[in-house]
Amino acid sequence: MSHKYTITFVFVTLLIDSIGFGIILPVMPQLIMGVSGEGLSSAARYGGWLMMVYALMQFFFSPIMGNVSDRFGRRPVLLLSLLLLGIDYLIMAWAPTLFWLFVGRMVAGIAASTYSTCYAVIADTTPTEKRAQTFGLVGAAFGLGFIIGPVIGGMLGEYGARVPFIAAACLAFANLVFGFFVMPETLPKENRRAFDIRRANPTGTLMALRKYPTVIGMISAYFLFMMGHHALPSTWTYYTIEKFQWSESQVGYSFAFVGVLMVLTQAVLLRKVLPIIGQHKAALMGFGFCIISFAGYAFASSGWVLYVFMIPGALQGFVMPSINGIMSGHIPANSQGELQGGLASMSSLTSILSPPLMTGTFAFFTAASAPFYFPGASFFFAMLLTVCSMLVFMRAERR
Repeated sequence: MSHKYTITFVFVTLLIDSIGFGIILPVMPQLIMGVSGEGLSSAARYGGWLMMVYALMQFFFSPIMGNVSDRFGRRPVLLLSLLLLGIDYLIMAWAPTLFWLFVGRMVAGIAASTYSTCYAVIADTTPTEKRAQTFGLVGAAFGLGFIIGPVIGGMLGEYGARVPFIAAACLAFANLVFGFFVMPETLPKENRRAFDIRRANPTGTLMALRKYPTVIGMISAYFLFMMGHHALPSTWTYYTIEKFQWSESQVGYSFAFVGVLMVLTQAVLLRKVLPIIGQHKAALMGFGFCIISFAGYAFASSGWVLYVFMIPGALQGFVMPSINGIMSGHIPANSQGELQGGLASMSSLTSILSPPLMTGTFAFFTAASAPFYFPGASFFFAMLLTVCSMLVFMRAERR
């Protein structure tokens, strides 16, 4: 199969993963309340723990799967990830107790290596100078799935809280069958390396990559950037309800608008801008617009102002594909899976650390005992983290 169809399969895989994730969002509270027999507030707490378990499993298993893909190839790891994803959705659809919901999320955390393996496939099949543009497909697939998934999930949820999970499982298994017949192996045997358990963990991955100073600097910038980025999904709903009294539907429309902007940025704009200005300038542009958007969110005086700042905020989509493209250019072919697995673990670490930090900041500055009322504090904090990330990126680039 040609390179063109390989990338098409990668895009479809990531799109279906994203749709499957979005499908279950509207019905998770009802499912948790159904199996726990408790109210919405308790369901929200359990939902947070489920997210933490997912991120922890992804943190520990992504480097393992990345190193396994460097040893045995991308195809078996990607197909295994799709199989596990389908099993996760079936467990969630059947789960009679909270225990089984946690089992399902653990399986999903292991299956999340789909993303790092797809990145490695892109690195295998795309010239170095074009990788950042192709990496942008990941963000575009997520954005498109983020638009489609919740709409489908809301419609199917009217027939029962478990129906969307069955639909998500069907999508995952259909993509597994599709991939089995059309997905080629993209890592030649001569470029593979022996599996080393000392490198197949988050710490081992970073130690193995430390001989590439630019890469270590970029990973540090990645960490700070993602720590700030999580302010959006973790506090957006609370912030807009607290400050502007938005309804659930208004919050949903805002997420859909962000999804549209993500698709336009990473599927269209990124591919046109990167060849002109290069990865370094594209990343700096993304950092700059991200800082502007966080400042706008923090100090917005009315709800419509948020939509204005979502537009420059979407250009933060330049940052990650550019950083990933720069790093992959410094790594040999037989370590691309290791790099992507390490990045997935770093992303999972920020998914563990940042949400409670951001929601805690929001809670502190909206409480009656706050030194001053500032519901946008988490976005201001995210802005500072993004500034630090940009400075670390610039220092790494000078090397």
